Amino acid sequence: MGIISEAAEPLKALVREVGAFIREERRGFTEQRIEYKGGPNDLVSYVDRTAEERLTIGCEQIIPGCGFIREEGGDLRADAEFRFIIDPLDGTNNFIHDIPAYCISLALQHNGQTEMGIIYDIPREEFYFAQIGTGATRNDQPIHVSNKPSFSVGLFATGFPYVKDDSLSDYLAVIQKILTESRGIRRFGAAALDLAWVACGRIDGFFEMGLNPWDVAAGEFIVREAGGHVTDWKGGDDFVFGKQIVATNEKVHAGFLEIIKDIL
Repeated sequence: MGIISEAAEPLKALVREVGAFIREERRGFTEQRIEYKGGPNDLVSYVDRTAEERLTIGCEQIIPGCGFIREEGGDLRADAEFRFIIDPLDGTNNFIHDIPAYCISLALQHNGQTEMGIIYDIPREEFYFAQIGTGATRNDQPIHVSNKPSFSVGLFATGFPYVKDDSLSDYLAVIQKILTESRGIRRFGAAALDLAWVACGRIDGFFEMGLNPWDVAAGEFIVREAGGHVTDWKGGDDFVFGKQIVATNEKVHAGFLEIIKDIL
């Protein structure tokens, strides 16, 4: 077995352990423990930071000398052969308001290529996992993207960027067009969960702009291992670091890109 395969079970156990910590802290969490990172919508708490610290320590024990790209703690040995991309609590705003849509997102890369993805939907206790070439699972059961045949019968998810600049009007135009030509759009507030739900077929596609690698690295990989298709908004492959992503069951993908092209 290689390092990636040997790390799988210990990493699963680590993520479940940190998820249990987050679940327990939610029971006694109060608004007084909120902090603001970059603005009134960009929230963080001791739960995010403690969860990330635990994940970092655990990952270093499983793969000594590994590197990190992390939401709260920043980069650490980011050019290492083995690198983790971690969001310790995606959906912090939901967590703070006790809305049950938040998760841990962890991707493991080898020489810059993702080879493992984990998303733990903490309130539902749904554990999404994928390893390169082996497909994707939810709670150890195989999952696959939906089989919706066309854009018009699809249900989609998106999010809204925190930065409200001139691009927002174009983004809202994209949303309006998709609303009128599909079964609708949902906004759950956690990009990693959106991607996990594309992977298991709950929704047929996800699109967003302004995202960071820790928001999408694990989820996009799980979508691809579940048979889905992922690109940036131009149809290219710069979707982990390029701040634009479209992830679908592939059959509806062309419809997404056509709308985006027409408007942008």
